[in-house]
Amino acid sequence: MQLALSVGTRDKVFNLEAAMLELPQIELKVIHRFSKGVYARELRIPAGVTLVGEIHKFENLNILSAGTMIVTTEEGMKEVSAPFTVVSPPGTKRAAHTLTECVWTTIHGTEEKDVELIKNHFIATSEQEWLEFCNANQLELGFN
Repeated sequence: MQLALSVGTRDKVFNLEAAMLELPQIELKVIHRFSKGVYARELRIPAGVTLVGEIHKFENLNILSAGTMIVTTEEGMKEVSAPFTVVSPPGTKRAAHTLTECVWTTIHGTEEKDVELIKNHFIATSEQEWLEFCNANQLELGFN
């Protein structure tokens, strides 16, 4: 298993997040959708917003179904427009800047319907928690 981003890019995402936490925050509209064995977290993001995602413990599917953004990818920063779909490896933490209003959906496979339980299972709240999760599950940290 390899982390989605190189060490340098990952550090930049964390540094960006730390700087952004000093700025005024906005609430983004989140829509939770459920079907058999699937949870979809749909995020509505206005144009001109810079955001940093959470650390995902497991591989997941991401879909940009509307809009254009600049986002960190395994190949570096990239401008993408809907429709755009990417599979994120475990450990992924992305940064993005929306050029237009966007709709970004993250898909997780689960029968769970409680959003907090889903978040606790799929998301590491810090780099330390992610590293502990990797150690406990004997996951190899092979940086790109």
